[in-house]
Amino acid sequence: MNYEKAVEAAEFIKSKYDQEIKVAVVLGSGLGAFADDVENAVSIPYEEIPHFSKSTVEGHAGRLVLGEVEGVPVAVQQGRFHYYEGYDIDRVVFPVRTFSVLGIKNLLLTNAAGSVNTDFGQGSLMLIRDHINLMGVNPLRGKNDERFGVRFPDMTEVYALEYQEIVLAEAKKMAQEKAARIAAQTGSKQSVDYFVRRGVYCGLTGPSYETPSEIRMLRFQGADAVGMSTVPEAITARHAGMKVIGISCITNMAAGISDDIIHHEEVMEMGAKVAETFKELLRRVITKLN
Repeated sequence: MNYEKAVEAAEFIKSKYDQEIKVAVVLGSGLGAFADDVENAVSIPYEEIPHFSKSTVEGHAGRLVLGEVEGVPVAVQQGRFHYYEGYDIDRVVFPVRTFSVLGIKNLLLTNAAGSVNTDFGQGSLMLIRDHINLMGVNPLRGKNDERFGVRFPDMTEVYALEYQEIVLAEAKKMAQEKAARIAAQTGSKQSVDYFVRRGVYCGLTGPSYETPSEIRMLRFQGADAVGMSTVPEAITARHAGMKVIGISCITNMAAGISDDIIHHEEVMEMGAKVAETFKELLRRVITKLN
């Protein structure tokens, strides 16, 4: 996708919503409910936006929602495009290209992921501190357009450290507030359960889930969670100079970690179970980014 196409998509979006967007959010499988809470929302199906593709996966509504979260103008992708759907990688990352042309500086990426680290249980949230790209493809391959970014972007800090601290601080406040509410109701002191921990996300192409042997290999290589998205978007955003936050919802244990068979339905169900906690955390983080 060239720069002119991204400009065309950006101009179309601006014609529908003229506010200066501060934060773009990409919602993963089972996490789309956050977009329903956007205030003063303008919803645009992807097929209406020039050069956007169509999301085909269950749990991805396939629309861009523009509006405000706690007064902060946002652009929310309610569903993303995956490489495993058959799209070329430049189509997968085209929304992020468009966000960069719109001048959006902050990108919040979310996904559903399988846990490789046995300390990360189902229903917990993992703050991505770094990633491993095993998708066999890089969205920056090919001729570089300097209007998007430099030829060889540094990837030392893909996920902004200062923003990671914001996420952890807000999660800590939420956990302490919950413990205080329970203590007030029960009259007994409650321990604080910190539901967000940092980890390394490994991106794979899918759509098949990993084998137990592959999971053992990935654990040895330092991965804490695995998924089929996020990495190309994060690379593209950093190429454009955007600051990135990545949050994984741990929806299942990866193959071989438990004896359970992995189903996409399980991913959707777990996303629904953590929806309120997840939405509250995103709301708090977005207000801090502003």
